[in-house]
Amino acid sequence: MEPEIDVAYSRIVTISTDDVLGCLEWRNSLGAHWPFLSDVERVIQKDLDIQEYTDPRHNPMIPHTLMLEPGLVIYSVYDGYWYWKRPTTEEIRQDFRAIDAKNKPDWDLATPGLREKWEAGERRDFWPYRD
Repeated sequence: MEPEIDVAYSRIVTISTDDVLGCLEWRNSLGAHWPFLSDVERVIQKDLDIQEYTDPRHNPMIPHTLMLEPGLVIYSVYDGYWYWKRPTTEEIRQDFRAIDAKNKPDWDLATPGLREKWEAGERRDFWPYRD
């Protein structure tokens, strides 16, 4: 799904309790191109209270997928402790779709008044002219 995410100007980040070398090995084994961040001090695990307490020997984090809106606003959270609780590719795609529809004024070019703004030279509601 990484190529689709890149085309949509969205981003993926993985955070792990592995050390930097472990993160790099994991990233390379997946053939991933997104950042893998190391959190051996388990700051994220403690801040979010997501310790997998059933494995005190390794002290891992409960895997989570967080879908974020612009400004790092949480849109949805998936708890991946059990495989079937993890988001499917389709659920991730639908979340990205809903986030974009909510945050992009030009998501639907048939929105009343949008064509008139374009024709009047008002580009701030259109990608890539925002900001």
